[in-house]
Amino acid sequence: MAKKRAAEPDEVKLKKKIAAKRTSHSNPEGDAALRSLRKRLKREQRKRRALAQRKKRAAGSKGAAATPASA
Repeated sequence: MAKKRAAEPDEVKLKKKIAAKRTSHSNPEGDAALRSLRKRLKREQRKRRALAQRKKRAAGSKGAAATPASA
């Protein structure tokens, strides 16, 4: 049986958590938890971008025209 995908992507969840922490905290720069959330968000963004790049390269020249429409 396959895993069920979350209704909300991780990236969106992290953005919401960061926004909530930023508004409720007096010194967001010194907050270690907020920093780790930001790092997790950046990691997710890197994964997404790397996957898109891999798919684009794997498709070759015929996929280069089709990829921007799906993105």
